[in-house]
Amino acid sequence: MTDLQSASPNESLESRIRLKLQRQHFMHHIGADLTRIEPGRVEATLTLQQQHQQHSGFTHGGLVATMADLVAGFAAVTLVPDGTGVVTAELKTSYLRPGIGSTLRAVGWVLKAGRRLHFCEAEVWCDNLLIAKATATMAVVESAGKDGEK
Repeated sequence: MTDLQSASPNESLESRIRLKLQRQHFMHHIGADLTRIEPGRVEATLTLQQQHQQHSGFTHGGLVATMADLVAGFAAVTLVPDGTGVVTAELKTSYLRPGIGSTLRAVGWVLKAGRRLHFCEAEVWCDNLLIAKATATMAVVESAGKDGEK
């Protein structure tokens, strides 16, 4: 749909977030893709490759934390106006079990949205097993770069 004015609110939101994603080079570099975008909630998937694994075949912990950070951050971005962005102020990741499998799925949502801070949570799943939970504080920033991207 080319006319965003006539798009439904969720279509307009998804279009805005997809535009920001075009400039999110790190997410593309690791191979992650947002698969669901709703106000205050985002999901992403990543097909695991050899470069995502540690020496014993487990998914690298940094990748797990990155996926949690991405979905929490983009969940917060869905609730801020155009021209405004968010940056991670704090991220705490709890690893529940090693990620052994072929696909990561991360889900992030906003628990409480504020004027300056958004408090978020995220879960990371590997082949339908919960492997990590995270809490994140996202700081709202004005003029966060081109088009207020995450």
